Amino acid sequence: MKALTDFLTTDYGLMSAVVIAFCLLGVGFFVNFVRKHIAEDTARAAAGQIRPRTSH
Repeated sequence: MKALTDFLTTDYGLMSAVVIAFCLLGVGFFVNFVRKHIAEDTARAAAGQIRPRTSH
């Protein structure tokens, strides 16, 4: 319980909470960005707008 009290009431605890929240938001943005671009590329490939890569 002391750790939770320190986490929510001290300056270093609150800064840790801010950093954790920032990291989670960054991960959420990254996941959303990747999922969006995967869906766009999949749709373009299904429509035949992207040629598959050929190995050399």
